[in-house]
Amino acid sequence: MIQHPTAHEPLYFSAFTVPIHALVVGASGGIGGALVKALLADAKVASVRGWSRNPSALEHAKLTGAAVDITDERSIITALEGCTALNLVIVATGLLHDGARHQPEKSWRALDAATLARNFAVNTIGPALIAKHTLPLFPRDGRAVFAALSARVGSISDNRLGGWYGYRASKSALNQILRTLSVELATKRRDALCVGLHPGTVDTGLSKPFQGNVADGKLFTADLAARQLLQVIDGLTPSETGRVFAWDGQEIPA
Repeated sequence: MIQHPTAHEPLYFSAFTVPIHALVVGASGGIGGALVKALLADAKVASVRGWSRNPSALEHAKLTGAAVDITDERSIITALEGCTALNLVIVATGLLHDGARHQPEKSWRALDAATLARNFAVNTIGPALIAKHTLPLFPRDGRAVFAALSARVGSISDNRLGGWYGYRASKSALNQILRTLSVELATKRRDALCVGLHPGTVDTGLSKPFQGNVADGKLFTADLAARQLLQVIDGLTPSETGRVFAWDGQEIPA
């Protein structure tokens, strides 16, 4: 459960000149929950919508929760009813494993059509559908950001280890979706950005089985990851739209 924020000082958004109306998708997850908490604590944030399959019980004057299945377009449309404006959307969902039912492939022998389809449904198609219905709500003028959590392993040129076929491919496809969205977005909202963000390895359920090989100092808490991602978002300019950036602000190659 998201802890109730206690601070109310402006923390991140120097680049926004107007109040922020934010949407966090995946608000009950480790990173998503930390993002909601950080946003609620920022004085420049006027409202936060938190979407998840199991909405948080946190009550806050600036927070509106909704139960959303990102693979169901009707669910997305229903959750947006009555929403007239957004200028920050962060998609913090992702699928890497699901216990014994779904594990990242170590070999081509493990490739399975249903598992591949599920990877793409959650990691690629869901964020694309969210963009379809939220980007039109961005202001015609002024800063707005659509960001989705990607992964360094989605980089094709950086793939030297192999494996993890479905996760890699679905994140690579997400990066292409974000790039293509950014091209169209630039023709309609000149001050808006559409980017991918790599949070690093964060101490959440997604990374838990794979934390053994993480270098010292590179396993981040969810709260730290959220702060780092918001700082990256604030530092980006419209000229950097369509690209993917890591938690430290460095661009990840395609």
